Parts: sequence; structure tokens; C-alpha cells
Amino acid sequence: MYTKNYRHFILFWLSQSVSQLGSSMTGFALVIWTYKQTGSAMAVSLLTFFAYLPYVIISIFAGAFVDTHNKNKIILYSDSIAAICSLSVIALVFCGNLQLWYIYIVNTITGFMNSFQSPASMVAIGLLVPKDKYAKVSGLNSFSTSLITVVTPMLAAFIMSFWGLGGVLFVDMGTFLFAFSVLLFLIDIPENTAENKTADQSNLLSKCKEGLVFLKERIVLLYVILSMALLNFFSFLTYDNILPAMILARSGGNDSVLGIVSGVLGFGGIIGGLIVSLIKSPKSCRKMIYLSAALSFLLGDLMMGIGQNIYVWIFAAMFASTPIPFIMAGQNVIMYTYVPKEMQGRVFAVRNALQYFTIPIGILLGGFLADYVFESFMQSGVSLSAFLHQLVGTGNGSGMAVMFICTGTLGFISSIFFYKNKRIRSLDEKSEPNKSSC
Repeated sequence: MYTKNYRHFILFWLSQSVSQLGSSMTGFALVIWTYKQTGSAMAVSLLTFFAYLPYVIISIFAGAFVDTHNKNKIILYSDSIAAICSLSVIALVFCGNLQLWYIYIVNTITGFMNSFQSPASMVAIGLLVPKDKYAKVSGLNSFSTSLITVVTPMLAAFIMSFWGLGGVLFVDMGTFLFAFSVLLFLIDIPENTAENKTADQSNLLSKCKEGLVFLKERIVLLYVILSMALLNFFSFLTYDNILPAMILARSGGNDSVLGIVSGVLGFGGIIGGLIVSLIKSPKSCRKMIYLSAALSFLLGDLMMGIGQNIYVWIFAAMFASTPIPFIMAGQNVIMYTYVPKEMQGRVFAVRNALQYFTIPIGILLGGFLADYVFESFMQSGVSLSAFLHQLVGTGNGSGMAVMFICTGTLGFISSIFFYKNKRIRSLDEKSEPNKSSC
């Protein structure tokens, strides 16, 4: 029997998923537009860089704000400002004046608003969902995210073929209006009343410090967060960064190939998300996180780099994405279990800042290495490049393929190292989620 709060979570999940679909289509369309305008992996990387940089910088302060303010309003205001940015892009598209630098500015503003929206959404889930459903809810979120990944390329390509980039942006606005209306009229996110009563007794800076102190006193959580920061760095050097550029370069600019590979990435996530949502909560979050990550790097990144045709890329995409929901579910169970509800906003925000600060670094470095180091090196004709050509092939994109081999190897080794780390192993040895058990 579903409780009222859990029913509200279902509505919240559905409306936010629809909104994410619109945003995802816009992001996909802008990647295609940017690469065709510039032919540069660095230009594509900067799209994500400018979205993540403010997100990471502001997150550490946003959490304290989220804990002491209405979650509904934070999400509504954040989404509204992002929608205004999309409207401005629509206007520039129809005036024929859209420039790449303006998209970077829009992504920066959107990243700023996401630094508030993301912890607010995470806290809302913790307030709406019973503790015994944390893993299932994480699986449900992974399922919807992956389904969006599958649908996005097809829908975006279809809409662009008839109405261009402006048509995709209009659909994005429609999905925003749907999510906004549902959250405004149909969903009531409960508040932490005890925390709100003391909101004026402590300033923002001191509350930010509380999140840092909480993690410092529970060192195993900090170890998990920092380990994920390193794995995020490897992932955003390649998979979540230069993959579209590499596929387009190695397929002769074939949008359909990129769409198929992107769709398979989403399909693998759907399978993983369904499995996670149907199985019982994990007994060992450590295994769920790090063995899944090792598998993703080994059969995902490594095979994506070695592959030279769509069939190998499809195999790699499937094995790269299927383990991801297990990683997310394992970490979410740990965080929701060990962090009290009244502290979740500031702790999750600090987690976001620490865990995701490597993402803009990886994005910027990945684009630079692709354009100015690896691609040039693979065209240099030196003996090592000749050997690597036998492994990954020749032509445009071969340097980026070597980068995938590097991140696959390093990511696999790091995942196994963290799996065997003494501190992280204590997660399986302790049963009570309190300060002493961390």
C-alpha cells in the first residue's frame, strides 16, 4: 500500500523525468550543432565544462540554503530561470544570431541553478521515500535517466530534421511547463520543521562547515566520495566528454551511428536500473559500487577504444552503462542511511562539490588532450603511434580511441584498489549507521 508521500514521489519522479527529457534533447542537439560548427572536441567539451564549473563551486554553499528553505520553491525557481535561458536561445536561433559563446553563458547559468536544484531534489526524495525503498528508488531514477538516454537521440534527430534546433528548444519548453505545473499544484514536499525553526540561529557559512565536519567525522563516507571523484575524473576524460566527437570522427560524421551508440548506452542503463529496482537492497554496497565500476571501465572504455565499427561500439556501450545504476544505488543507500534527514541538504551539497569537482577538470583536460595531444601524436608517425595504430586503427579519432584505452585501464585498476581499501571495507563490517560505525 503506497503512502501519500510515496505517491507524491512517483509524481515528482515522473514530472522531473519529462523535464529531463526536454533538457537532454536540447543538450544532444547542441552537441551536434557545436561539433558541426567547429569540428572541435574541445568546443564540445566546453559545453559540459561551463555547466559543471559553477555547479561544483556553488554546491558547497547551496546545501545549507536547501536545508533551511522550501524545497518546492527552490526547484520551481531554479527550473524557471533555466527555462528563461532556453527562451533566449530560441530567440537567437530564430533571429539567426546564435553564437557558441552565448551557449557557454547559458550553460553557466544553468549549472548555477542546478547547484540548488540537485540537492533540493535529493533531499525531497529522502523526505518522500521510506528507508526500505532507497535502493529501489535509485533504480527507478536510473531507469528513467537511461530511458531518456535511449529516446533522446531519436526524438532530437527527428525534431531537428523537420524544425531544426528551434523545434527541439520548443519541446524543451513544453516539458518544463509540464513539470512546473505538476510540482506547483500536485506535489507537497514535507519540510524538516526542526531545522527550519533554527534556521535564523546559524549563518550560512557555519552551516556549510557543518556538512564538512559531518563527513570529516565519518571518514568512510569521505573515502567513498573521494574515490568516486577519481572515477568521475576518468569517466569525464572520455566517455561523458569526447565520446560524441570520437564516434563522429571515426564514422565519417554519421549522426545515425552516434544516435545508435547513444541509444544503446541508455538501453544498458535501463536494464541495470530495472534490475536494481527489482532486487532486494544490497547486503554489500562496497561490492555493488566498485565491482560494477571495474566492469564498466574494463568492458566499456577499453572496448570502446579498441573498437573500429558500430558493432564493437554497441557492445562497449552496453557493458559501460549497465553497471552504472548499481554504482549509483550503492552510493545512494550509503548516503541516505548514514546521513540524518535534517543534514542531508548540506551533506549532499558538500558531497556534490567534492565528488564532482574533478568533472570540469576532466572535461577541460579531455578536450585539450584530444585536440592537441593524442590526435596529433597518432598522426606523427613515430614508432609508438605505429604500434597503437595496430590496436585502434588509423585516421581521425584514433587519438581519442587511445584515450579510451588509457581511462579504461586506469579506471579498472582504481576500482579494484578502492574495493580492497581497508577503510571502505569497513562498510561491510559495520551494521549500524551511526558515527562510531564510520
